[in-house]
Order: sequence, then structure tokens, then C-alpha cells
Amino acid sequence: MANKEIPYKIYLNESEMPKYWYNLRADMKNKPAPLLNPGTAKPMTAEELGGVFCEELVQQELDNDTREYPVPQEILDFYKMYRPSPLVRAYCLEKKLNTPAKIYYKFEGNNTSGSHKLNSAIAQAYYAKKQGLKGVTTETGAGQWGTALSMACAYFELDCKVFMVKVSYEQKPFRREVMRVYGADVTPSPSMTTRIGQKILSEHPGTTGSLGCAISEAVEVAVGTPGYRYVLGSVLNQVLLHQSVIGMETKIAMDKYGIRPDVIIGCAGGGSNLGGLIAPFMGEKLRGEADYRIVAVEPASCPSFTRGVYAYDFADTGMVCPLAKMYTLGSDFIPAPNHAGGLRYHGMSPILSQLYNDGLMEAVSVPQTRVFDAAETFARTEGILPAPESSHAICAAIDEAMKCRETGEEKTILFGLTGTGYFDLVAYQKYHDGLMDDYVPTDEELAKFRARLPKV
Repeated sequence: MANKEIPYKIYLNESEMPKYWYNLRADMKNKPAPLLNPGTAKPMTAEELGGVFCEELVQQELDNDTREYPVPQEILDFYKMYRPSPLVRAYCLEKKLNTPAKIYYKFEGNNTSGSHKLNSAIAQAYYAKKQGLKGVTTETGAGQWGTALSMACAYFELDCKVFMVKVSYEQKPFRREVMRVYGADVTPSPSMTTRIGQKILSEHPGTTGSLGCAISEAVEVAVGTPGYRYVLGSVLNQVLLHQSVIGMETKIAMDKYGIRPDVIIGCAGGGSNLGGLIAPFMGEKLRGEADYRIVAVEPASCPSFTRGVYAYDFADTGMVCPLAKMYTLGSDFIPAPNHAGGLRYHGMSPILSQLYNDGLMEAVSVPQTRVFDAAETFARTEGILPAPESSHAICAAIDEAMKCRETGEEKTILFGLTGTGYFDLVAYQKYHDGLMDDYVPTDEELAKFRARLPKV
């Protein structure tokens, strides 16, 4: 197989689709630190978490030992509507860059939500329906997660309440309308509809919001409304479990043609895309079966990995969620209104944070205008308009390919193209009109937020 000509797009047969999710924690020597109760500072119990999350999702969240979770048949049936997704050889981009590198990307944007988020949304909606709930609440940044969850809830006939980061709500009205098409109730966050939203607005008048703010509001409504639970589109262990389908498919496709990536690149906001893409490859690395260079790419305006600290912090701005040990900028850090809405989170997945702290992966941050430079290069060569979030990975992949051109190395580069940017045209307009800046927080600003971290 290794000498077989590589097609432009590699599709798996339906029979080759993975039938289980891979739990990366089972192979981690150092497990991610447990979630802590903010009141007692003791590890959260299943009973405590069950008041916020669906029961079976709580079990997945706490399970550090089960390596493989069979995917329920109802979820597999839904996956078949848009999975398996293609693994694409970026021949045209390689030619444009004049690089000896071989570039592949896993494209997750071939569904109405336009992103990978549907992989976990349908799973979480399934478990909510199985539990007999009436509906769920959530937050969304750029809108991909909110769109995906509204689709999943419509499929299972569940109510869906979405708190959308205000800057994205205003910049991406069409994303908001897609959610409403699928029956979701969408509220800009922070809002006056919740106690926490009112508090944030009083302390930060005119704020454009953040994922941390929206999480707080969604949790408040879920906890205070009978028959509802809160679901999250990133960060949590359970989400990375569901998203492992991305990496599982990618590895099956690469193995089929004898391809081995040298470097694996993913954008990182909360961690769902990166964690899903790298899961089976990192598993091999942890078990000593293979080695890969793995790179997380984040915005310079919200640099959790590269300039954050590894500490226990609140997962939300309102400080009502459990404490998570992660790389964080501080739960009350509200990033500048850049356009990578899905990466506007102050923290990072506890799983990825542990792996990064253990030196098993790298991280880089890139300024916004360079991200859009890369996005435009990709669009003009590969024919897909990428989401700003995904374009962070594209930017780093291009950088790696250019290094190969300088050194003559024939590395194989794999990156995750998490979604499309057809609802992000306001961002592209500002880029073209020269109205986009590269705001980067100062050390003094970040120190101010770090000083307010909880003392655990």
C-alpha cells in the first residue's frame, strides 16, 4: 500500500468507519487533574456533576480507564449522513508554496453546521433524550457549536437554549439565523436575562462578551430550569472523547495508504478539534509505539497555552462552574473582539493541558492578520473558504511547509480543517478593508488576571 498513488481525497467506506470513541486518558501516565467543587475544593462527585450534566456524560467525564467506548447505533446512523469525512492531500497548496512537504488536511466542514462540532453535539443530545430531559442549554462563540447543537436537538426533538458571545452574535447574524431555523432560542451574552449576565454587564459595561461569560449564563439557566441540563462544545473530557472520531478516521485513512505524519497541527481554543484529531496518534506516542510532533495553534490575542499558567481556575467568568486544572489566562479575562470566535476562551482542555505540561506537545500563537493571509492563500489554492479558527492551523502548516522548502526536507504535515468560513464574511471584509488589527495583551494585563486566580 505504501507505494500506491495517493488520491486527492481519501474516503473511507462506511464499513471502515470507527465503531468506538477512543478515551485518550486510558493511556496517559499522568491523568488530568480532577474537577474540584468550588465550595469545598474537593474532587467533584458524579452526584454533584449530575445536577449540571447528563448522567451518562458524567460517567464519561470521570472515566480515566476505559479505552474504548462503543458508539451507540443511533449516533452511528446519524454520523452516516456526513461521515466519514475526507482526508485531503493539498496538492495545489504544495505547488503554490513550492515545497517538498506533503500536506494533508482532515476536512470537517461538510455538514450544515460547517464544522466538527456536530460529532459531539449529536452524542450529547442523544444522552439527554435517553435520560428523558426536556431540553439543554449551552454557549457558543463563533456559532458552529450552537448550530451543531440546534441541529442535534431538532433531530431528537429537544428544546435548545443558546447563549452566543455578543461580538459573534452581532458579527454573524446568519449563523444565528441557522440556529433559529433548527428551533434554537439564541440570546446574546452577556445578557440581562440572567443574574450572572446582569453582574458581568454592571462590572464591564459595553463588553463584547467571551465564552466564559456565555458558559456562566447557560449553566445558570440549566440549573434553575427543571428538565434541563447544560452541555458544552469543548474543553471537557467527554467532548474530546466524542471528537476522537476525527483522529480515528484520519489514522485509518492514512494507514490504508501507508502514510505517516511527521507533524500534526490543530487550532486550539478549548481543545475539542485538536484533541479529537491527535487522539489515536497521541495514544501511540504515549504507549511508545510511534512518535509524532504535535502542535497546538492559538490566537495571539487569547494565548492560553503560550502565555497562560497551569493552575486550577474557574471554567467560566461567573465562577459558578467547577474548578479545572488547565492552562489559563484567568477566568475574568475577556479577549479583544477578534474574529476567531471559537477560540475566545480563557482556558484549555485539562487533557491537553496535562499533555502540554508533560512536554508531549508544543504550542504557538499567531496574530490575526497572518491567520487571514494564510486563509486567503488556502482559499485561492484549495477551493475552500476556511473558518478563522481553522485558519490558525493553516497558518502554522504553511510555516512548516516553508521551512521544508528552505531545508529540502520532505516532511508529511497533517492539519485539521475544522470548518468553513462562509458565515465569517464580516471578518474577511474587515481584513480586506484594512480594518483588522493584531491586538496582543500586554504582560501587565495578563498579570492582573493571573493575580485573581483562586487559591487552591
